[in-house]
Amino acid sequence: MKSLTITEIEQFLKSVEPEFDLRVPIRLHDGTRSLGGLNEGPLSLMGGKIPLKPTSVFFPQTERVFTRESDGEIKMEKPGEKPILVVGYTAEDADCLEFIDKFFSENFRDDLYFQKRDGSVIMVVSGKCGPDGGFLKIAGGKCDLELICDGERFIAQAYTEKGRQLEKKMKASKEVGDIDSLKKMSDELPDDDLKTIQKASELILAEKVPDAFWVEIGDRCIACTSCNYACPTCTCFEVYDRVHDGTTVRERMWDSCQLDGFMREASGHNPMGTEDIRTRRRIHHKLAADVTRWGHLTCYLCGRCDDACPTNIGIKSVSRMIVERYSQANEK
Repeated sequence: MKSLTITEIEQFLKSVEPEFDLRVPIRLHDGTRSLGGLNEGPLSLMGGKIPLKPTSVFFPQTERVFTRESDGEIKMEKPGEKPILVVGYTAEDADCLEFIDKFFSENFRDDLYFQKRDGSVIMVVSGKCGPDGGFLKIAGGKCDLELICDGERFIAQAYTEKGRQLEKKMKASKEVGDIDSLKKMSDELPDDDLKTIQKASELILAEKVPDAFWVEIGDRCIACTSCNYACPTCTCFEVYDRVHDGTTVRERMWDSCQLDGFMREASGHNPMGTEDIRTRRRIHHKLAADVTRWGHLTCYLCGRCDDACPTNIGIKSVSRMIVERYSQANEK
């Protein structure tokens, strides 16, 4: 393990940039943060999660599937020339990525996804580098290499062969500090939010949440779709064919279960024709249906839906309401 300053990390990233399609956290001109290239803004490792849906690196909002020329020749979209190196995911982001890796490989392997994901390298940032100096959970083996901040420097911890090869290329000016105390701090982080969504999940699965509750929540939804477009484990997409000068381009684009036309059938029937049903589905999907299908929750508490929702009906907020209203009532 090596201990590096932010300057040393930036020098390392510049040295490996020719080998990779590099995505790093940068600070934009308005003070917000996003993933971009080193030449697109100052490197910004401090501050916690990036608002951008982190899994969009491998499952972008819009991507071309293939082009069909006027003579009938089909040209499939080709993978990039370089493997992708992503720096700046949180431990929760790594959990989300692990899930959609499984999702896109179950039953049918999604080549469009894996031509980006295969060979990629993930570097999580954790430790004392959250908002206002808060502590970010340590990911452990959920990534290739982790940068664990002790408040001043970053300890590089490799977990895979790809991570170890990158660590060898890092030039550090100081020996590793006390990593055990940082791991202890990570283990002792509060888990109140996790307990809340687990309890909400139990109540939903037991059918203890009445329809009137979902009507209330649905009335607050303005169908802005920010929750879906921010969530790292939302995977729904639509496919479009567009023709221009005899050439057909097929693209896929994120879809949202909050939109009225999400499940509208050709007959005109819509099994999700009201906002309360659509809003219920969004929560039920992560906390109940996926528990049945995958054996675990598929909300990993990144908090992006709660941050993005203008009417305060993200999953953590709704789960708290469910537990507060129906937990004690159903235990009597």
